[in-house]
Amino acid sequence: MLLSLSIIILSSLLVASIFSKLKLPRIIGILLTGIIIGPFVLNLIDPELLVLSSDLRQIALIVILVRAGLSLDLGDLKKVGKPAILLSFIPATFEMIAITILAPLLFNITYLEAAIMGSIVAAVSPAVVVPRMIELMKRHRGTKHQVPQLILAGASLDDIYVIVLFMSFLQAEQSGVFSWTQLLLIPVSIILGAALGYCSGRLFVVLFKKFHIRDTIKVLVLFSFAFLFVSLEQSIKDILPISGLIAVLAMGIAVLQHYAILAKRLVGKFEKIWVVAEIMLFVLVGAALNPTFALGAGMMAVVLIGLALIFRIIGVWIALWPSKLTKSEKLYVSFAYLPKATVQAAIGAIPLSLGVPGGELILAVAVVSILITAPDGAILMDKTADRLLNEPQ
Repeated sequence: MLLSLSIIILSSLLVASIFSKLKLPRIIGILLTGIIIGPFVLNLIDPELLVLSSDLRQIALIVILVRAGLSLDLGDLKKVGKPAILLSFIPATFEMIAITILAPLLFNITYLEAAIMGSIVAAVSPAVVVPRMIELMKRHRGTKHQVPQLILAGASLDDIYVIVLFMSFLQAEQSGVFSWTQLLLIPVSIILGAALGYCSGRLFVVLFKKFHIRDTIKVLVLFSFAFLFVSLEQSIKDILPISGLIAVLAMGIAVLQHYAILAKRLVGKFEKIWVVAEIMLFVLVGAALNPTFALGAGMMAVVLIGLALIFRIIGVWIALWPSKLTKSEKLYVSFAYLPKATVQAAIGAIPLSLGVPGGELILAVAVVSILITAPDGAILMDKTADRLLNEPQ
């Protein structure tokens, strides 16, 4: 396993640096590295490491959400409240509906399998979006109407929304029964998760102010409780619905609101952790993909993703209709809502690992969506930010 880790890290860093110089997202290079050194091509990854891949991908997702929470100011969130809430579910819902309807027409899968596919593909990528929004906030670009804060809040909630739907659809596929009550419990799970995470974060602030603890230890404490939140969700899901991932996000928000100086320091710590988490996340999802199968589904997958993105952009404009954003700012938000990567990498291989009939196709479409939208979305955000957003105030 140590040899595999060495190969993964060194090869990923090399390819990622090449992609960075080409002004392309590092994650695309890392993903392609996983495909090449994975079991379907060079087979250089220890099988024992592949067994742990689902847990490692979940850890990477937790890193992203803690980092997002530590950067998401509640004061800014209140200012952009309604549009952020609408952005958290309308674009994703439009895209999921499009994929659920279109995928069975293009592929030999059921509508429920298509719904699972849609719930995976519809998520915005924190790995691509979060760093860019943090940078825009530092530069005070687009802050007149809180555009970066709006995107950061909406995208974070968007991910939770689609993940909860994904788990509901997956459970229905495994049990053979779909319950609408699962969907009705989504708001309950979000509210309970937010309350748990926020109260925990508030408690940590009191303890951190009272007792002198190194920042590294504080990171470990936040990490441990994030793992507990996610484990708690699984342990009591049959008794009480609670979103562990929302709790993780809310914990970071609470720390920022009540101890901003510490939050800024911890963001730097989590950025360093993300360097490793990013490599493991995208290498392992690339390793799970059968490139031969993906190439076979390629053109139809591209058509499906292209059509779904049209519906997604329409959803973005509908969500922003009542907002004060200018047309250029709305266009920028549309670009920011295109990239897919983190959630697709974190959960895209789960249906395949659980034996869902269309699991291999679902993973292939998820990876194709990353390869298409991550570089395109990143380039559009980078190239248009200065033109579409207001001058720094």
